[in-house]
Amino acid sequence: MRIAVAGGGPGGLFFATLIRRADPSIEVTVFERNRADDTFGFGVVFSDRTLAGIHEADPVLRRALTEHGRHWDEIEVRLKGERVRCGGNGMAAVVRRTLLALMQARARDVGAELRFSTEVTLDDLAGHDLVVAADGTGSRIREQLEADLGVEVETATAKFIWFGTDYLFDGLTFVHERSPDGVFAVHGYPISDEVSTFIVETDEASWRRAGLDEFDVTRPPGESDLISKDYLEKLFGEQIDGKRLLVNNSRWGNFRTRRTRRWHTLAPRPVAFLGDAVHTAHFSVGSGTKMAMEDAVALARAVAATPDDLGAALAAYEEAAQPSVRRIQDSARPSLAWWEHFGRYHDEFEPWQFAYHFLSRSITDSRLARRDPGFVTASHRGWVAAHGAEPLDTQFERGGWSAPGRLVSLSTVGGVPTAVSAGRDDELPLSEEPQAGPWGALVAAPADEEGLPAVFARLTELAGLGERAPVLVAVHDGTALTRTLVCEQARMHDRLPALHVDAGDPADLADRALTTVLSGRADLVGAPA
Repeated sequence: MRIAVAGGGPGGLFFATLIRRADPSIEVTVFERNRADDTFGFGVVFSDRTLAGIHEADPVLRRALTEHGRHWDEIEVRLKGERVRCGGNGMAAVVRRTLLALMQARARDVGAELRFSTEVTLDDLAGHDLVVAADGTGSRIREQLEADLGVEVETATAKFIWFGTDYLFDGLTFVHERSPDGVFAVHGYPISDEVSTFIVETDEASWRRAGLDEFDVTRPPGESDLISKDYLEKLFGEQIDGKRLLVNNSRWGNFRTRRTRRWHTLAPRPVAFLGDAVHTAHFSVGSGTKMAMEDAVALARAVAATPDDLGAALAAYEEAAQPSVRRIQDSARPSLAWWEHFGRYHDEFEPWQFAYHFLSRSITDSRLARRDPGFVTASHRGWVAAHGAEPLDTQFERGGWSAPGRLVSLSTVGGVPTAVSAGRDDELPLSEEPQAGPWGALVAAPADEEGLPAVFARLTELAGLGERAPVLVAVHDGTALTRTLVCEQARMHDRLPALHVDAGDPADLADRALTTVLSGRADLVGAPA
């Protein structure tokens, strides 16, 4: 069998290594458009909890991280002059160029042929039995195929740019600063003893006010946006002790989440896709390289198992690899949404609650407590200091109606909430239209984020009712994410208390409710009685 791998990144190189180890009779050639020592970006980061399968397949990554990488356990959040830390988040990072050099050497050691400065199309690879497209998010192989792969792409509203810095962070650090133009945030982490990665995000309005939209992103790769470098170097100067920002094809972009239903085709010839060519997840969850390498493990295993039936092998590859990727993408969406709205959270929350809101964006209070009990205890203390009681035991009172705690029962008809019960006889009626006396507005969250503007407009109407305004807004239907975004819009923009209607497993209701209230995502949580 002859296999061509288009793309010499970690995913493509790892597949070449694994398939040669599994079956040395297979001829493997890796074609990479760049030179051997070219690389865009600075470092790659991995979570300790996700590496077992990769390490078991081949030790090259473990050696790279152990001998050349940096490891840490804590995440630090910097806001308004305070630094909040949360442990139990073991991660490691390494310089991307170092990792690629080690993986190139490993692939050669097992007999793979590597050809650099060679960009290929499907026509160039006609003599191969299988083409593995590991050529990144802008995959030319994918674009050449007319096969219906079921590709869906969502473009985030937040802007981001990738730098390095000669300031050494202790570990994964999130830094937030307000300039006269808006709020800017950094994801920083060390990748060697000399350099840290320094990714900056902001919203488009702040980006434009700062004049950072002048760089022409259609210029050929390689040239960096030096105007943005100078602006951000000054803005974050105190946070990085006056150190430099380092450029490497540094230019602003909008993150694109790619989902693909099918990862292979047999026509016009067998082609398998892996990594960013078929799926992406926001870099805040640190899984891009890890997912590509796990794809390589699954693909090599499937091809080695049935080399004489590529149709069956590629179907088995999808069955093995897709569920994990979907789970990561689903968990990455709330994280990406957080970065699209972090300017609001910066202004709304005290540092302790901001950090808790951030770190609980995809996990609950109990899971956070297992990672770092001290962090969660401090967050609870912050709430008690402000409200006088634990979150779910804090009284709610507004517009002549009150509840002794923040987890309440709902009366429903046909699954639709009709009233809120606070454990007394005086239920709060829920309605889409104003009622006489205290009432709650029933608002349906949309099925996806495209429907949010219309719902937000409805919240503004409700806030403008004056004396007839609702005591609270009960947000139901939609998804957990859209319900949360509507609740946050109600309480942070329209200053209407929000009740999040929980639709999850009743066994974990109290944990989810506690997380929702303590984080400031909603004022109350309700579930059917």
